[in-house]
Amino acid sequence: MSESEHGGWIDLSPADIEALDDRWARAWTPPEIAQRLAGVATPWYVAGGWALDLFLGRQTRRHADLEIAIPAADFAEISGLFPGYVFDGVGQNQLWEDATAEVIAATHQTWLRDQASGDYLVDVMREPHEEGAWICRHVPTIRLPYAEIIRRTADGIPYLTPELVLLFKAKHARPKDQRDFEGAVPELSSAQRGRLAELIGGVYPEHRWLAAL
Repeated sequence: MSESEHGGWIDLSPADIEALDDRWARAWTPPEIAQRLAGVATPWYVAGGWALDLFLGRQTRRHADLEIAIPAADFAEISGLFPGYVFDGVGQNQLWEDATAEVIAATHQTWLRDQASGDYLVDVMREPHEEGAWICRHVPTIRLPYAEIIRRTADGIPYLTPELVLLFKAKHARPKDQRDFEGAVPELSSAQRGRLAELIGGVYPEHRWLAAL
């Protein structure tokens, strides 16, 4: 890793990026992060592929990391719960170790790092919001109350509703996203399928997933 001369960030080389797989190999699971965040007031939820597995009620594949999301303004409520760990700010192939408040304000992702082992344990994404409403960072015109976007497992773990998880995945539709789509869609209600088709159609009107919805 090489440190930039322009702001204290680290430029991640292809080798550094490949090595991240091992640094994330011991990431927490949804039950582990839920235990650590028990009692917090801010709305939070598991995102990404893990959210779909929570919806399905089973783990369908190996996950490269664990992603959760919170309102950006409430990061301090979360960050104070992890003494002995630090948050690294993350940008496009760039990393700010033990991120300052300025870096936190300018980035979207923060990776919780165990200082002793160097392992990354959870990716905390700080989402835009306004007056109690969640704002989709890719499509700011999509604004929904948190009560509409957060579902819970039988044991209370919050996760992002699958329609929105798949909307995010539609942007790149990588092979793992395609598999997640094919696994989740049969379990969606007709209302959820219609909502997903509306969301994807409004953002990506030529998307190949629309034919399956």
